Amino acid sequence: MSTDTAVPNPPPMPPSPTLDVAALRAATPGMRHAHHMNAAGAALPSAATLAAVTDHLHLESLLGGYEAAEALADRMERVYHSAARLIGAEPQDIALVDSASTAWQRALGALRLKAGDRVLASPSTYVSSALHLLEMRDSHGIVLEVLPADASGQVDLGALETALREPAALVTIAHVPTSSGLVEPVAAVGALAARAGVPLLLDATQSLGQLPVDVQEMRCGIVVATGRKFLRGPRGTGLLYVDPDLRARTRPAAPDVRGAQWSSAYQYEVVPGARRYETWESSHALRLGLGTALDEALDLGVPLIRDHVTELAERLRAGLSGVPGIRRTDPTAAASGIVTFLREDEDPRQTVRDLRATGFRLTTVPASHGQWDLGRRGLERVARASLHVYNSADDVDALVAALTVRERRRRGAGETTSETVSRTASGLPSGATPGSPTPTFAVPGSATPTSAGPGSGSATPTSPGPEPGSATPTSTGSEPGSATGTATVPEPASPGPRTASSSRPTGSAGDRADVIVVGAGIHGSSAAWQLAARGASVIHLDRFPMGHTEGSSHGRTRMIRRAYPAEIWDGLVDTAYNAWQELELASGQRLVTTTGGLYARAAGAPGTLRGPGCENVDHARAAELFPGLRLCEGFSAVHDPAAGVIDAQASLTALAALGRAHGVDRRDGCAVLRRRRDGEGVRVDTDQGVLHADRLVVCAGPWTGELLPAFAQPLSVVRIVNLHLASSRRHLLEPPLLGAFSVDVPDVGLLYGIPAFGGAGVKIGLDHGPPEDPSVPAGPVTEAERDRLLGLASRFLPAADGPVEETITCRYTMAPKNRFAVGRLPGEDRVLMAAACSGHGFKFGPALGAALADLAEGKERPDLDFLSPAAMGITDRPGPGAGA
Repeated sequence: MSTDTAVPNPPPMPPSPTLDVAALRAATPGMRHAHHMNAAGAALPSAATLAAVTDHLHLESLLGGYEAAEALADRMERVYHSAARLIGAEPQDIALVDSASTAWQRALGALRLKAGDRVLASPSTYVSSALHLLEMRDSHGIVLEVLPADASGQVDLGALETALREPAALVTIAHVPTSSGLVEPVAAVGALAARAGVPLLLDATQSLGQLPVDVQEMRCGIVVATGRKFLRGPRGTGLLYVDPDLRARTRPAAPDVRGAQWSSAYQYEVVPGARRYETWESSHALRLGLGTALDEALDLGVPLIRDHVTELAERLRAGLSGVPGIRRTDPTAAASGIVTFLREDEDPRQTVRDLRATGFRLTTVPASHGQWDLGRRGLERVARASLHVYNSADDVDALVAALTVRERRRRGAGETTSETVSRTASGLPSGATPGSPTPTFAVPGSATPTSAGPGSGSATPTSPGPEPGSATPTSTGSEPGSATGTATVPEPASPGPRTASSSRPTGSAGDRADVIVVGAGIHGSSAAWQLAARGASVIHLDRFPMGHTEGSSHGRTRMIRRAYPAEIWDGLVDTAYNAWQELELASGQRLVTTTGGLYARAAGAPGTLRGPGCENVDHARAAELFPGLRLCEGFSAVHDPAAGVIDAQASLTALAALGRAHGVDRRDGCAVLRRRRDGEGVRVDTDQGVLHADRLVVCAGPWTGELLPAFAQPLSVVRIVNLHLASSRRHLLEPPLLGAFSVDVPDVGLLYGIPAFGGAGVKIGLDHGPPEDPSVPAGPVTEAERDRLLGLASRFLPAADGPVEETITCRYTMAPKNRFAVGRLPGEDRVLMAAACSGHGFKFGPALGAALADLAEGKERPDLDFLSPAAMGITDRPGPGAGA
């Protein structure tokens, strides 16, 4: 009989904890806009950190600065406790300062270094610290010795041990340099310094928040750090730790009332703790924000943060190794969330500019910021990516794919990559998560992806055309049709092989594209950029020369608002606001200015506006909000605090530059004569020749009915007139005394206006007008049209008492129920459209451009079903322009 007994299996190991990256991204407002990979410069703060700052500023505005500080003294005290917990110290060992450089200077000043004192510095020393040491060498006579690095890039411990055999006053080392992902062996350095009785000054600027820092284990005498980097705190914050024993032997070089007491006429005493290094004046709001960031790091756990960011960094280093033309520049001992690299034969600044144009946030580091590291290694400048808790593998893969695409385009390679690319929030359909993967641009139903690059031929998009000008009714109306536009920020997709379908006619590369976009207004220009940025080749046509005034997108300004008549618009309005923010980030320009808005009508009149954050006000409250707008008793209004002004001209410039960067082949003065199906694609006949594409996007504004005859009957084109008026009291017509507005005037119509902005006077117009034939050039504003608007101005804008500065005519393309037509043309899946925006479409331009690109890629956009051509009654019977 066997005596063996069964040995039970050990219980399964619990899974390793991981960060909830989706939740962290959702709590980080900046991750809605781009792939942010610049934590080593200034990380994105959380919404909670932002709220801590703004809430205290608001409290100061109500109570006063001193009183607000007194009210939240306990919370401020907790900041010291949180900082101490993070580094294994006591609260009394912590001083709060405005930067790591300030902390460094105060600590070094307290050491009172003198001629002959030796300072041993690591090659990883930061520029500001090095500059201070060089100045002290020149002015105080200290002896500065820069330690060598070993083969791994770390400080040479043997050389340090040898150097410490002679007396030294200080050893200083950067835990992680600004110029690479190197991690220095701080604990080993601290042990050697402690054995020699020399204090260690640790620069934890690039490590605190991503790597564990324990002042006891590392034997640190001094630690300096900033709040804005891996701690995710506000700019203008930092901290200083000074060991109690060292503190007992040192005194601040410049004591302040915060850290010392003036006890008699010629005597003062410093306070016991590290707060002796602080100054009285500081931003309490920023420090409370730092406290929130510290608590978030503690709650997550720095070891978990370290594991996440180092794993992502290793993934990025591995990915970069496979990109032709990319050279990694991190030393062997790189083990942090910082990754540096170079692109062959290219200034890193250009590399970063190119990536920024497609929604990646990186930076460069010049040798002048690290001569003892980059200079020693012969590197003039490197590109730097730095990752944090809100980054995911999707961000890393998207960057690798973007660099791969750009390198292959630069080298003229036509080979494909199978990598998928993460798109930034700008290109995502409503409700999608930023960072979700998107495939190489491919035509649905085709066997292979299409080329990512533009065709040869005329590829010289010029500055974006017309001046926007037609303002809109209670919104900023404008149709596509003239050259304007802005766009959200998609990532470039990996290019596929250029394989022509056997059913498609052959021709020169300049006559063929993945997509032809007709109409260079806001929607067409946005769609062209979106498509090109995702890897499609795009030919972009407009029948008029650049800068024309025949359509709906010229002029200076447009309106944006959340107030809309029905809830069905709310989701699209949210998308529109986000899309403008994304364009601002991509272009580096401010394009939308929040002014607030008032939308008035006679009390009891039907059809009032509503919307998130809006409130109803009477005429008296309206006068308080906008003293420049005069409403008499009997009027009420909807106040929309989020309404504002779009700088349309600047938006057009931004779109042109971004489109050019992605190779959009812009052809102005090229009229489309007809279109028809052509095998698996479309053929477009123009007055300059025949073009072929897989997809056609029509954004032709007033000329939609010509190209898409099914729309000729339901759509109508009307003439709109605007005036810009001067004033003897201009301030009354500028924000904040006047914002965007409209007044539904009984028996007259809807008067709308945009405040004086950008040097132009207040702009007014009526949202209706007589029918106009778009084939006939628009005539000038008539005297009767001027007088009608001037009469309304004198009634509702008494400060608009100056001459007419400018007159503008434009065209609205009106649809039933003032809706749009956005989507695939029924019965012709290869033809997409966005048109008939009924005078309020400009604000949606970047968002609808992204939607058209989604549809061209074969994605569904159910959020736009209420605007589909089918919803307008367009059937699936091809119109006469469709061809056979």
